[in-house]
Amino acid sequence: MNLGLIPAKWAALTPRRTALVDITHQRRIDWATLDSRVCRLANGLRALGLRSGDRVAVLSRNSIEYQELYFAAGRAGLVLLPLNWRLSTEALRTLVVEAQPTVLVTSAEFRLVAEDLGRAVDLVRLLHSGLNGDGSYEELIASAPDTEPPWSEQVQDTDPCFILYTGGTTGMAKGVVHSHRSVAAGMLNQTVAERVVPSDVYLLTGQMFHIPVVLAMNYLAHGCPVVLMNFDARRALEVIEQERVSAFLGITTMLNWMLAVPGFDHYDLSSLRNIQYGGGPMPSTIVRAMAESFPCGLIQGYGQTEGVTMSFLSQEDHRDALRGVHPHRLRSCGREGFGTRIRVVDADGHDVPRDRKTPGEIVVRGAANMLGYFRRPDLTAATFRDGWMRTGDVATWDEERYLYIVDRLKDMIISGGEKIYSVEVEEAIGKHPAVLECAVIGVPDEQWGESVKAFVVLKPDQTATAEDIIDVARKHLASYQKPRSVEFVAELPKAPTGKVLKRELRAPYWADRNIS
Repeated sequence: MNLGLIPAKWAALTPRRTALVDITHQRRIDWATLDSRVCRLANGLRALGLRSGDRVAVLSRNSIEYQELYFAAGRAGLVLLPLNWRLSTEALRTLVVEAQPTVLVTSAEFRLVAEDLGRAVDLVRLLHSGLNGDGSYEELIASAPDTEPPWSEQVQDTDPCFILYTGGTTGMAKGVVHSHRSVAAGMLNQTVAERVVPSDVYLLTGQMFHIPVVLAMNYLAHGCPVVLMNFDARRALEVIEQERVSAFLGITTMLNWMLAVPGFDHYDLSSLRNIQYGGGPMPSTIVRAMAESFPCGLIQGYGQTEGVTMSFLSQEDHRDALRGVHPHRLRSCGREGFGTRIRVVDADGHDVPRDRKTPGEIVVRGAANMLGYFRRPDLTAATFRDGWMRTGDVATWDEERYLYIVDRLKDMIISGGEKIYSVEVEEAIGKHPAVLECAVIGVPDEQWGESVKAFVVLKPDQTATAEDIIDVARKHLASYQKPRSVEFVAELPKAPTGKVLKRELRAPYWADRNIS
């Protein structure tokens, strides 16, 4: 499968149906126009002298042009290199020096950063897309034919289609290489889990430099319109009402903020059919609030950039748990996806008991797994063991193979010889009605080795004391698990996935102890 051919299919079947809606720039494009532009862009890029496998970098917020580049790169046998505009110029420079893109496409707001990056590598062209640019992106499209690029039929399923750099929770920048086949396999898992239908309208709330873009591309593969925005909680509710959005993925923080928007009940959200949530553990109290507030089904997806979405807690699982059948499963991230195999293993690679008590590492096998880390055979070899991809996530599982994530391997706290899993503490703290979100880490303790510290973000106009937070944890946890200190913060540091960057929270406490 060549992902770049998706527009060609729907240009033939539904040429005048809307393909993309760009909320920020108030633009719409139908399938026929999109396919023509993608063909021209693919031909234009190859006319610059690019060869199969060359990288095309893009530094931009969500836009129609961004999606065109995903398709055009696939169509031309090139590899897209989306860049995280939230990173510092120095960090971005490190990535482009490693990846060596041949072309860099930027929007006007990142022009100066892009020019700096262009001086660090041997670029053929720096193209400016969107409004307020120099017109070079549009000139390239206008100058090229809209005939089918001859390279599109030469693309193999196993050829790389994009590289997504993820600092993740470890701080190490890693280029995750996905092929056309691995992305298509991830899309298949999503199709089965989300039960995509032709009438769907999908809202992409995350940034296109990260793996949720695959979920949006899956709806495009079904001929469904995709609405692009740069997330704001109130604006998201307005867009759902305005565009009759039927499905979207919300990370934990996004959904918390949407629920907290004043006048939430006054928005018409009746078009919603399905909400998928992920990006980190969701307290069961928030899941219940979502079920009560949104008029649609819920699913949870557990995934990583390296393997797309790997397990799902289904709509039926949510309904059962909410009515009292296996209520503990609201804390589960479900079971393996349609085309994925998952195990929970000990340090020797043996399955741990399915007793919902014994922790082990989640390992995954399936066609949606990445090809590997770009130019890092050492990391790739360390991540794969006998065909199974190590996730670094610690979980238990039950007799029906439902997964319960308890921590990252690096985030586990050991206090007085006892293992404390931060997710369990965060779940307990989340039961306080004033808590919007929280993160728990271990900090140095002369007596116990580590002690539990909680960082708490309160809901707007809500108050709580440190003792209030400790008290609610004490009610649901063993004494040694409760926080010994609480710090209230305006926000938590996060990766593009929405996962909390606990390394940044830990850094001030462990900086002189060589612990990441």
